[in-house]
Amino acid sequence: MALDHSRDFLHYPGNPPLDLQSTSAILFFTRWVTHFCAPTFVFLSGVSVYLAGQRRTKKELSIFLFKRGLWLILSDLLLISLIFSFDLGYHMLVLEVLWVTGFGMILLALLIRFPFRTVAAVAILLFFLHNLLDYVSLPITGLEGALSKLFLSVGNVFVPLSPNRALIVLYAVLPWTGALLMGYVFGSFYRNGFDPVKRRKILRYAGIGTIALFLVLRLLNLYGDPSAWSVQKNDFFTVLSFLNVTKQSPSLDFMCITLGPILLLLSYTEGLVGWLSSFFRTYGKVPYLYFIVHFVLLRIFNMLLAITMGFPLVSDGSPIVWQVKGFGISLWGVYLVWLATVFILYYPAQWYGKYKQNHRHWWLSYL
Repeated sequence: MALDHSRDFLHYPGNPPLDLQSTSAILFFTRWVTHFCAPTFVFLSGVSVYLAGQRRTKKELSIFLFKRGLWLILSDLLLISLIFSFDLGYHMLVLEVLWVTGFGMILLALLIRFPFRTVAAVAILLFFLHNLLDYVSLPITGLEGALSKLFLSVGNVFVPLSPNRALIVLYAVLPWTGALLMGYVFGSFYRNGFDPVKRRKILRYAGIGTIALFLVLRLLNLYGDPSAWSVQKNDFFTVLSFLNVTKQSPSLDFMCITLGPILLLLSYTEGLVGWLSSFFRTYGKVPYLYFIVHFVLLRIFNMLLAITMGFPLVSDGSPIVWQVKGFGISLWGVYLVWLATVFILYYPAQWYGKYKQNHRHWWLSYL
C-alpha cells in the first residue's frame, strides 16, 4: 500500500505502469504487486467483523457496524479528500477504499440479522457473479448513471455535484462488498473452538482452488475479466498480459489472483513467531491509523518535493502536486521513500498498538 502510494505521489509522470506497449518489467510489477493490498484489506475487515461478533450480540454488532461504516465513509470524505487536495472548501470529494469498506459494513449490519447461510449466499453471489454486469448495458447519465457508477461499475469516475464541487469515485461498492462478505464467511473458521489444523487445511484448499479458478477463467478468456489477455511482442510480455487483470471495478479474475495467494499465506503463516512476524503484526494491529498517517507522511514528502522543484502550492480544488510535467523522482527513489515511510511509522504504530491494548476507551474501536 505504501509502495503504491509512494509511486502515485512521487514518481515522475510518464506512461501508465500497466500499459504493455510502454511499461518496463520493474514498473509493471511495482504496480501489479500492490494489487494485493485493497482486496486483502477488505477481506480481512470481514474476518475481523466476525471475530468482533463473538464478543457482541447480533444487535450490538449490527449497531457497531453501522456506526463504524459511517465513520469510514466520513473518513474518506473529510480526511482523505483533504489530504488529497488541501482544500478546506472540499470542492473535490474522494471516495476510495475506506468508503467501500464502510458501505460493506453497513450492508453487513443489515445482513447479520439473517441466518449465516444467507450472508454466505450473498457473498458468493457478489464475489463470483458480479462480472455478469459486463454483459449488461448500465445507465451512464443522470441519477441512474451516477448510482450505477457508485455501486456497480466504476473506475476513476468524476461525478459533478454542483458547478464547483464533484465526487471522484475510485471504488465501486458492490464488487468490493463481495470481498468483505467473503471475509466474514471465512471468519467463521477462526471462531473460538474451531480446529486450527482443519482451518489451515480449508484455507490451503480454498487458496489453491481460487488460483486454479483464475487460471481456468483467464485461459478461456470468456468470463471473469472485461479485458482479455492477448499475445504480445514476446513471451514475457504475453505473461504480463495474462496477469494484467482489472482492478476497477475489480474483476473475478482480479479477486482470485490476489485473494488466492493470501489464503495460502494465511494457512502457512498462522502461529509463526519471531521478529519478522512481530514486525508485520505491529502494523496489522493499527490498520486505520497506519492508513491515514502514511497518506499524511507521503503528502508531506510530496509537498516538500514540489517546493524544492519550484512548483507553486496553489489549490483550485484539484490535487496540487503529483503527475504534472516536470515533477517527480525516479523509481529507485520511490522505493527509498517507501522504505523510509514504513520505518518512520513503525514506532508510532507500536506505541498506538500498545495503547489500544491497555485502554478500553469506546472511541478506540473506531480508530
